[in-house]
Amino acid sequence: VQLQASGGGLVQAGGSLRLSCAASGRTGSEYIMGWFRQAPGKDQEFVAAITISWKVGSTYYTDSVKGRFTISRDNDKNTVYLQTNSLSPEDTAVYYCAIRRGRDAGRLPDEYDFWGQGTQVTVSS
Repeated sequence: VQLQASGGGLVQAGGSLRLSCAASGRTGSEYIMGWFRQAPGKDQEFVAAITISWKVGSTYYTDSVKGRFTISRDNDKNTVYLQTNSLSPEDTAVYYCAIRRGRDAGRLPDEYDFWGQGTQVTVSS
């Protein structure tokens, strides 16, 4: 399984970015796609996740991004998006997408099986 994350960049506080994560390879028909982020000097942090299956995807968010970030999917393109709005300097980090096999969403990095290379998001004040 390969994951390609993109869409990061430099944005002013209050701005928006849409991150994308394209999956290829043998992902299976049911899995979880998650986004994590890691700021300098900090541990990796769960951001959001969505279930990928024939059913409507369930979504999960960490409290600090609820109401500002939206995770969505395009099953035909095997791509998951993270729309980030009302960005603040505290959102500055490298954002990683990851896949967890199965149906149960996880919030810990160790629960995920495959990782993309990360995309930098920098929010200026």
